[in-house]
Amino acid sequence: MTLPPDRLDRFARHIVLPELGGAGQMALAGAHVAVIGCGGIGSPAIQYLAAAGVGRLTLIDDDVVEASNLQRQTVFTEDDLGRAKAQAAADWVQRFDGALEVRAVVGRIGEDRAAGMLEGATLVLDGCDNFATRLAVSDACVALGIPLTSAAVGRFQGQVANFAGHLPDQACYRCWVGEAFDAEDCDSCAADGVLGAFVGMVGTMAAMAAIRVLVAGTCTLGDPQWGKLQLIDGLAPAIRTITVPRDPACKACAG
Repeated sequence: MTLPPDRLDRFARHIVLPELGGAGQMALAGAHVAVIGCGGIGSPAIQYLAAAGVGRLTLIDDDVVEASNLQRQTVFTEDDLGRAKAQAAADWVQRFDGALEVRAVVGRIGEDRAAGMLEGATLVLDGCDNFATRLAVSDACVALGIPLTSAAVGRFQGQVANFAGHLPDQACYRCWVGEAFDAEDCDSCAADGVLGAFVGMVGTMAAMAAIRVLVAGTCTLGDPQWGKLQLIDGLAPAIRTITVPRDPACKACAG
């Protein structure tokens, strides 16, 4: 696989980076990322994955665009109000870079549908807003052998990590949160509030974490840092890293 002249020009600033180079750019062009949730985290993640030249994107969301979304969900405009988020986000990708393949999936991803929606992805980036979906996605990734980039925000606290529960001795997302969170009654942005710039910061960090996985084995940037959870304090501001160990009792990855 080689990049045509117009793609070489578009990604010239990537290719001259010794940590990425042409080999890394080609890996991005050949990757398929499924993004769960096209909201506050998903919007900037989608934008930077597209800008990075990730060749194929599957965008999954069951919600519609509302006015209250616009202060943080930067992929949408007022013209998108009332539209399905997944389709509006896919339209943005097509306008931004017509060479990318993008598919919108308008629907909720649950335990019974996750595997079918995610099969064939190189990586899954999950920025959804409830634990039931997060755990269903994580379990499906383990079963399918797909790496997972997980990102979450609660007011001024953010989390980003890459998980590979399908690999020996590596933790999955369920190892981190345990069994108590198989529920949809988690805190919401509507109730607690959220600052657009901060959730954008977390979404961009998630895109960076995903890129590390996608280029692993091709360039020095490709260090997935499995199980290294970045805890982001937006008020301090500060970032600290903890390591999530594999739970020997985890029902998803410790079989």
